[in-house]
Amino acid sequence: MSTRLPSLNGLRAFEAAARHLSFTLAATELNVTQTAISHQIRRLEEELGLRLFVRQNRALTLTPEAKDYLPGIRAAFNDLRLATDRLLSKDDRVLTLSTLASLAAKWLLPRLSSFQQAHPDIDVRITTSTSLVDFRGADVDAAIRYGRGQWPGLRSEWLMADEMFPVCSPALLKGGKPLRTPEDLAHHTLLSSSSNDDDWRLWLTAVGLPINISKLPGLSFDLILMTVQAAMDGMGVAIGRTSYVEDDIAKGRLVVPFPLKLPVNAGFYLVRPDTRPDPPKLTAFRDWLISTVQREGRAHHPATD
Repeated sequence: MSTRLPSLNGLRAFEAAARHLSFTLAATELNVTQTAISHQIRRLEEELGLRLFVRQNRALTLTPEAKDYLPGIRAAFNDLRLATDRLLSKDDRVLTLSTLASLAAKWLLPRLSSFQQAHPDIDVRITTSTSLVDFRGADVDAAIRYGRGQWPGLRSEWLMADEMFPVCSPALLKGGKPLRTPEDLAHHTLLSSSSNDDDWRLWLTAVGLPINISKLPGLSFDLILMTVQAAMDGMGVAIGRTSYVEDDIAKGRLVVPFPLKLPVNAGFYLVRPDTRPDPPKLTAFRDWLISTVQREGRAHHPATD
């Protein structure tokens, strides 16, 4: 059997009066008269069937029952304030984008400052997850997903493709185990990520080395950015993908020991629900994203090559 909730006005009066231990200060905060506060408190006490305040020598104290009741009421009003803040913040100033942590760290974030400079009125919030975001239950405007562009109920727009190829620290090339040919990989630790655990086999097969990967020393990480970091630290040779290593190559933190780069059939897509039009903030971000990948020569689709 459900319990009937007391008057919301009475609860507001109780919370304010209990916080200030003063009907006068509570009345000032709520912009009502002290008489109104007294009336609301008295009605609430009648509804609950117990006393909430004790008046002694012009001082106001809480009864033991009120002390037990107050934390829950205070938390409930705080939740209401937070929910209202979240509701009112859903405007064209905040753009929430979901993507993979590695893509955000290694590709998106190094470029995002140019969008912020062009659109200082838009606040971008990046959320990361290895799972596909559910637009029905998440406060997300769009996502960058990796795959083949087929997700029911979503509009997907092609962004860019990757190539896979080995990368390593420049210091590794200067060590006692040279990397002159792919066969030399047998003397090094192969670094990979669990999300792309087949990349080494595909690349080695493409260069004519159907090596049994399980017989070679290796390290695998959950996130690609950890694999890339391990390569920069000289822990071994990573099988890299363009989006995750191109900036580190450009800055000299990684080098490409062999010329062969193997195309990857899947790619990155900008996705959003097909049931609603893009708001101006998303249109601005979409245009910037497309122009960025086009400027970098990354917009070609492997299916059309």
